[in-house]
Amino acid sequence: MTDDFRLLMLGAMYENGGNTTHRFLDGHPELFVYPFESQIGTRFVSDALTSLFPVKYRWPVFPLDASPMDDYRLIIDEECKVRARTPHVSKFRDMAFDFNDDARSDRYIECVKASGRSAANNVAAFFRSTFDSWKDYNRSGREKVYVGYSPIITVDSEAILAAMPTAHMMHVVRNPFSAYADTKKRPVPMRLSDYMRAWCLNQYHALLARHRHPDRVHIVRLEDTLSDPRKALAPVLSALGIEDHVALSAPSWNGLALREVYPWGTIRRATPEANRATAAELSVQEHAAVAQAAWQYLDVFDYGDFAGMRAV
Repeated sequence: MTDDFRLLMLGAMYENGGNTTHRFLDGHPELFVYPFESQIGTRFVSDALTSLFPVKYRWPVFPLDASPMDDYRLIIDEECKVRARTPHVSKFRDMAFDFNDDARSDRYIECVKASGRSAANNVAAFFRSTFDSWKDYNRSGREKVYVGYSPIITVDSEAILAAMPTAHMMHVVRNPFSAYADTKKRPVPMRLSDYMRAWCLNQYHALLARHRHPDRVHIVRLEDTLSDPRKALAPVLSALGIEDHVALSAPSWNGLALREVYPWGTIRRATPEANRATAAELSVQEHAAVAQAAWQYLDVFDYGDFAGMRAV
């Protein structure tokens, strides 16, 4: 039932540039790029990874006896629903967004009644109803692929690809030194050991999924996107039959250029220089601990130059 629905789903560990890459894709005339993090998970997600990652970021699970309205309410989608229903408390309150969540709910129910209920059909209806209800969305009329981003959803690549035969995954990886330095800026940051466990687990799932599905799983280094976004992103889009476009050159929201990516994530200046300066914020001891935890992936992703920055 979802064969005509085309999805490119981005995943990344926290502070790895998922939001930044999502913003670089925004504005492309052939892409429906979700306006915020597409937090499609539900409270019914329960597996071995539930204790590690928030369920809002996971591939959704729906109860068998629910109605389409029940399903819609279960999809957490925190950033969009907060902006739509209580804009005064949203970190995106200064961005123009003519969108009614109740209207989306009505459209979602129409879509699911036509397709039938399943995790894949519900997700397809979620994306379709969002853009059908977004009144001031800057349309080109050429859009053909929906683009979502949810942190750490790479761990659910197998479920997504099995449920959606035409879906592709893009995993974004950033050197762990800059990534951990940025996560330390959170009000309640993760401990270094906890952060690195989760960072390594994301890379494991990304590499495994690409090994199993080389035509549908793509890994992009944030460093490459910051250096030359069109060169880094065009091959992924080409695999989807999407042409290169100048819009890939700079981050944007609804086609409007962003001076800084924040509050879409913690990265403010999307430049190689800022990324390297962030890595240098770590102490020698922190740098050594990150390098030790990520040792098996530093060569895989060619991060030897970052590993050598603060060598004792």
